[in-house]
Formats: sequence, C-alpha cells, structure tokens
Amino acid sequence: MTFKRPYSAGLAALAVGLLAATAAYAEPTVNKGDNAWMLTSTVLVLLMTIPGLALFYGGLVRAKNMLSVLMQVFYTVCIVVLLWALYGYSLAFTGGSDFIGGFSKAFLMGVTTDSKAATFSVDANISELIYICFQMTFAAITPALIVGAFAERMKFAAVALFVPLWVTLIYLPIAHMVWYWPGPDLITDAAKALAAATDGAAKTAAQAKLDEINADAGWIFKKGAIDFAGGTVVHINAGIAGLVGALLIGKRVGYGKELMAPHSLTMSMIGASLLWVGWFGFNAGSNLEASGGAALAMTNSFVATAAAAMAWMFAEWIVKGHPSVLGALSGAVAGLVAVTPAAGFAGPMGAIVLGLVVGVVCLFFCTVVKNSLGYDDSLDVFGVHCVGGIVGAIGTGILVNPALGGTGVMDYVAGKIADYDFVAQMTSQLWGVCTTLVWSGIGSAILFKVVDVIVGLRVNVETEREGLDVTEHTERAYNM
Repeated sequence: MTFKRPYSAGLAALAVGLLAATAAYAEPTVNKGDNAWMLTSTVLVLLMTIPGLALFYGGLVRAKNMLSVLMQVFYTVCIVVLLWALYGYSLAFTGGSDFIGGFSKAFLMGVTTDSKAATFSVDANISELIYICFQMTFAAITPALIVGAFAERMKFAAVALFVPLWVTLIYLPIAHMVWYWPGPDLITDAAKALAAATDGAAKTAAQAKLDEINADAGWIFKKGAIDFAGGTVVHINAGIAGLVGALLIGKRVGYGKELMAPHSLTMSMIGASLLWVGWFGFNAGSNLEASGGAALAMTNSFVATAAAAMAWMFAEWIVKGHPSVLGALSGAVAGLVAVTPAAGFAGPMGAIVLGLVVGVVCLFFCTVVKNSLGYDDSLDVFGVHCVGGIVGAIGTGILVNPALGGTGVMDYVAGKIADYDFVAQMTSQLWGVCTTLVWSGIGSAILFKVVDVIVGLRVNVETEREGLDVTEHTERAYNM
C-alpha cells in the first residue's frame, strides 16, 4: 500500500509526459530537405523569367526592339518583388474574404525565420519566408508574360504603370481565389476533433469549427477547381490580358505587309531552354515538398513538353511542308503551359496525351485563328498561354481520375482520396477557367484604358519605325 500513491503519481507523470510528447509531435515540423528543395525551386522560377523569358521574347522581336523587351521583363520582376513584400503576399495568402486577403501580413509583419507555411501533407511545413519568395516569383513572371502580346509598340511608361496596377487588381485576387486555403493541419485537426466528440453539443461545436476552417479559402478553391502550379493563376490570367492589350493598342505599323521575322532564333532557343529548365522549379516546386509528388510533377514536365514540341513540329511539317525551330520551341512552351495545372495530378501517360493535344491546338490558334481574326498578338501570348492554359485546366479535370493514372484529389476531412466525379470536377474546372477569363479580361481592359488616359499606351509611328531601343532607352542591343 505504501507504493500505491508513488506508483499512481508515476503513472500520472508518465501520462503528462506522453501528452506533452504527443502535443509536440502534433506541432507541424519543418523538414530541412523540403526547405532546400523549395529554395532551389524558387531560384529556378526566377531563372524562367530572367534570363529565360527575357531572352525567349527578345529573340523573337526585331533587333531594334530587343532591349525594350529585356527592359520590360526585368522591370516587371523588380517592381513585383517590391509590391509582393509590401502588400502582395498578404492580400493573396491571408484570410479576409472569398476574393481577396487582408493586410495582416503587409510589410511582412509577423513573419520571422521561425514562421511556417503549410504544404499538402499533415505535419510537414516549410519556412514561410521561403514560401513567400516562391510565390513572389510566380507573381513576377505572370505580368512579364503579358508584355509579349504588345511588344514593339507600347510605351515603357505605360508598361511601368500597367504592371503594378494589374498585379494589384487582377493577379492578387485570382491567386487568392484559386490557391488560398487553411492548409491540411487545421482541417485534419478539426476533423479529428469532430470524430472524437461524444455528445451533441460537442459535435455541434466541432462541426462549426470545421465549417469555419473550410470556409476560410478562396472562392475558386471552394468551388473545387484544382490548379497545381498556375494554369489559371498564371497562364490564362496573363494570356487573356495580353489579347485584350493587343486589341486595344492595335497592330504594329506594317503588320501583315512587312516582314517581322525574329531577329535571333538562337537567342530564343537559349531562352526557351532556360524556360524548360526553370519550369521544373515552377511545377515540381509547387508540390512544396521533396517527395514523390515532386518527382511526378518533374516527370510530367519532361514528357508533356517533349510531346507538345513534337506534335507542333510534325503538324507544321505536314501542313506547311517543313519543320521549324520556332515551331518546336513554341510547342515546347505550350506543353509546359498545359502541364502546369496537371503536373501533380496526372499520370505520365496522361501528360503525354495532354502534350500531344495542346501542341496541335495551340498551333491552330497561333496560325489559323490568329490569321482569320487578324489581331496582332506579337509573340502569341494568347495562342500559347491562354489557350494552352485552358486546355491544361480542363485536361487536369480529366487526367486527375485515378482510373486514368491520375492521383485523385485528397479529402483531408475523410483522410483519403475522394471518389472521382467527372461531371463535378469538370464543372469545378470550368468555374476556374471562366472566372479567370472574365476577371482578367474585363479588369485588364479597364486598366489599359486608365493607363491610356494617364500616360498613353502607344508610341508614335516615327518612334515605332525607328525602334524602341533607341527612342525609349537611348541604347542599342548590338553595336557593330
């Protein structure tokens, strides 16, 4: 009997210790390997834009406009990086409403080296500063894509004003609507609490908490649309804005009458290759963990890109009688665009099919449709990015099906892969596509008009004929 109390005390101490250990285990942890992978991915996405996109676009314009394109892309990266740190991250990735976040993390308030950001796995976080930088590179490349649509004729002052307005009013809401959610840890904990509730009052309270957590997400996310790495947020968003800009600004002087061939396909080849390399950070990095999901996204980014390049090249060969370097490069970029939303959801064979389809579809839009309608989308931003993004977003809804080799969609409340419903998933995907088209299309048109009133959109005819390098920047790309 004399040992009863000490024995009970020992059990109590053991129980307290186990509870403390369990609580410590339940706290999300940061894996150094995941952090290292995300640091690498972030740098790769920056590589996509500068120098990748800049050189790809620069090589496609005439020599007299090479520097103007490089400057527009480089400026875009710099201004967006600053805006992202000041308020962009906060508005995109904090709660507030279905359509936009709040200012709780403006100026990166409260973000420290110990702050964590959720991934897609329970109890697996990364450092929030890394997540901020990773998403920063996405925000930077998206408006940079747009400038290709009206290359060789838009004032630099107009670009300088349009980019920050567009990022603030178009990109941030779309990013919030598609990608913001509370993360798996909060949802899983709330679901476990609901399952553990024993009486009616406890169940009601637990269900209310779970509903509150699930409600704290972006509008398109709650519609069930899936976008692994930016088919809607980046490519459809930028592509439709580019088309609107090209239509409002008008055609280049001499378009359809004068030769406007790329001045350096060698430079474009280098840029496209850098885009492909950097896109592994874009797609595989969007897994947020150095796991099998990242390996799947990497594999899909290989095979879909190669398939699209071959599809475009052979289709062009059949139709025009010759395969072109520009066609192969354009096909590769179209494949990268299409696989972006599907990278972590489709199986490799599905990704190959997606690449084959998008290569032909984008070729059709960049030639037949563009020539029929007569619009001057200088570097085919709409035909490759918007159309390719739509094909990818819709294709993702099909290829995510486990029966087709897809991964399915995780249901964190149930703790398992949800049953696939074709109609429901396709409806969700269409919500994402149509919302992005309307928001960005109408919003961009308004912003272009505002910029036109303030500084004017287009350079005059004499300036355009002389070239923007000398007239806008007093420099030349090549001094022979």
